Amino acid sequence: METETGTRVFLSNEEQQQEEPLLPRPMVISLYLGYFLARWGARTWEFSVALYMIYLWPNSLFLTAMYGAVESGSTAIFGPIVGQMIDGMSYVKVLRLWLVTQNLSFIVAGVAIVALLLAPDLKSQNFPLFATLVVLTNLSGAVGVLSTLAGTILIERDWVVVMSEGHSPAVLTRMNSVIRSIDLSSKLLSPVITGLIISFVSLRASAITFAAWATITVWIEYWLFISVYSGVPAIVQSDARRSSRLMSRTQAEETDIASRYLHVPLLQGTTSEDNIPSRSGIMRILERISGSSFVAAWRNYLNQEIVLPGVALALLFFTVLRFPFDFSLLIFSLSLLCLEYDIVLFCNSFGTLMTATLEWKGIPTYIIGIGRGISAGVGLAATVVYPLMQSRLSPLRTGLWSFWSQWTCLLVCVGSIWVETEKIASYMLMAGVAASRLGLWMFDLAVIQQMQDLVPESDRCVVGGVQNSLQAALDLMANLLGIIVSDPKDFRILTLFSFSTVSLAGILYTVHVHRIRKHIFHLDKIPLLNNFFVS
Repeated sequence: METETGTRVFLSNEEQQQEEPLLPRPMVISLYLGYFLARWGARTWEFSVALYMIYLWPNSLFLTAMYGAVESGSTAIFGPIVGQMIDGMSYVKVLRLWLVTQNLSFIVAGVAIVALLLAPDLKSQNFPLFATLVVLTNLSGAVGVLSTLAGTILIERDWVVVMSEGHSPAVLTRMNSVIRSIDLSSKLLSPVITGLIISFVSLRASAITFAAWATITVWIEYWLFISVYSGVPAIVQSDARRSSRLMSRTQAEETDIASRYLHVPLLQGTTSEDNIPSRSGIMRILERISGSSFVAAWRNYLNQEIVLPGVALALLFFTVLRFPFDFSLLIFSLSLLCLEYDIVLFCNSFGTLMTATLEWKGIPTYIIGIGRGISAGVGLAATVVYPLMQSRLSPLRTGLWSFWSQWTCLLVCVGSIWVETEKIASYMLMAGVAASRLGLWMFDLAVIQQMQDLVPESDRCVVGGVQNSLQAALDLMANLLGIIVSDPKDFRILTLFSFSTVSLAGILYTVHVHRIRKHIFHLDKIPLLNNFFVS
């Protein structure tokens, strides 16, 4: 049987029964429940903020575009720094920082939104106050998103790995699948609840409900995660190793500083500093930049073995061939609020030009909503199929097969460009994107598990921060591309560009697989070629 770098060793059934410690089921349930509460709040804000911004400034996308730019930009810039901050703190401090900062930020943002909604004429009557509240909402939302990133890195990239250590790889695979299904379910269902509150009560009630949710759940989340921390010895031991690393790192830095001072001449007059060329201001700036935590985090990421899979995964964010999960619910809520806005312009501004094009071609909104629902269902199915496939192959090979299955489905989207009948072309586009979600989310799970397996414990948080930063940067570039090429008639250009980006991601991942395995396929196992290799 072939051995692959990065795959965990499977124990025999007898060895598993004797050596594997039991994973405490109550602790696993507490982890899932706490993660669900945290993700539900984050996904609710993600959906609701667009509604609030459009309501505050009807017939204008300025507020919505500004918030989107602030959120994506903050993640792209500060993501690596967040990863390094997490790596430099104990688990309990990270928990407190994550939960308090995230929920406090969402509370402040919710209160600011309520204040804006209570005074609908504030923009015309007191614009400075209006602008102050909008800026406060943007900054609070950005801080909340960065805090959410910290929690995502802690749970998905660290705790799940630590809890599964000493168990068969199937345990980690199953936990990853459950975590991903929780996130996707929250992304799909939280807008439904929010939409019902907006539709049958009011937009103001949804903001108050959101702020109240953040206020209450922060205590429940903290209690659940602290219970997991105290109830799983592996996490406590990992935290002790982390503290030991931090102490060693601090001592090394202090020793380095002391050694520098020891080399300073006692008699300044006898130094040869006149012979040393003085460094220019630009060189000092470059040295500071190269020594910054941001650059150090990127250097760490680029030195990892999984850099190619990580870049390949991030490139999938630089595409317009995707269904926004919440689009149809957003349209439904806005229509009930009787807001007048240009639907095509709105979609173009947020990288959802595909949906705008479907609307422009005359596809009913409810059909697009059905397509979105099917796409979400296919994505959730990936969390069930992935463990089955991974148990027979490996994360490395599962990622290869799932990626190219996604790529094959997207060929239908490319083929729709040359179909003259608009409705048939539109349905081909929707079908290709929806079908590709199975391979997409399986590839996502495969890359995450490889990162968990191959990234050293001391680098997990930093690498996770850089990965999310890279994904946010490419997602922002996709949004800008949608603004530049904003005419639905030119969607074929975006389709070909997106397909090329996906193809590049596939090439990078295939190169990585070949570098690890020294081959791509078992040609001798193909029936037509079997006789050739035997002979």
